[in-house]
Amino acid sequence: MVAPTPVSSLLHAVAVVKAGVFSILKVIIYIFGIDKLPDIATTDLMLYIGAATVLLSSCVAMTKDNLKARLAYSTVSQLSYIVVGALLATSVAAAGASLHIATHAVGKITLFFCAGAIMVAAHKKNISDMVGLGRKMPITMIAFAIGALSIIGLPPMAGTWSKWYLVVGALEADKLIIVAVLTISSLLNVAYLLPIPIKAFFNTTKGDEAPWSWAETKEAPLPSLIAIVVTSTACLWLFFYPQPLIDLINLIPDVSTELKGQP
Repeated sequence: MVAPTPVSSLLHAVAVVKAGVFSILKVIIYIFGIDKLPDIATTDLMLYIGAATVLLSSCVAMTKDNLKARLAYSTVSQLSYIVVGALLATSVAAAGASLHIATHAVGKITLFFCAGAIMVAAHKKNISDMVGLGRKMPITMIAFAIGALSIIGLPPMAGTWSKWYLVVGALEADKLIIVAVLTISSLLNVAYLLPIPIKAFFNTTKGDEAPWSWAETKEAPLPSLIAIVVTSTACLWLFFYPQPLIDLINLIPDVSTELKGQP
């Protein structure tokens, strides 16, 4: 997360971190097989380690005032969703894990792009310094809110579908504790992401002078805004039109039969 923001966006949302969880999915589905995974003695142990990582990394994210650091620990939590989905060893959970690779990508790259835009336009890295910033950078902060809602998994955002399938897969596997973990994690997502745009739009500092009144603060440059608008639009588009992703998942053995006609 200390890299330049375009690099951080690529690493945390699309490229390197996703290579690991994509490989885990491929090994489980194509080498072990979803139907054989429950017979492996260590599957449950790994599942609960993944579930603990979902919660613990979210708790660490809440302690970070640096925006990119908070997003980085959020990435650790969200990638653990994919590992948990794979280890649940049901077709629906595996489909949810596959979907989460894409839905997390569009949400998290939006958040990192917004962090970069804030750094360029307002020269702020810490969340505590962004009070009232939405009044000077409304497009950036609206896009941040959209990306945050997608990561949380609230409709009408892309992350809704992947989290829904993960919960259904956990119920199908009779793992109620995983359902509880996913629910608590979503609440933690709310706690460490939504206060950022809320403070940016509705809070001010004590006294007459507020940060958003600084004359030198203005909206991000046009190239930054174009990228932000494209990725935030993708968060919405994949909620209403997820069929291309569903069609791709339907090509996966042992998963396709569960997703026909969905959603």
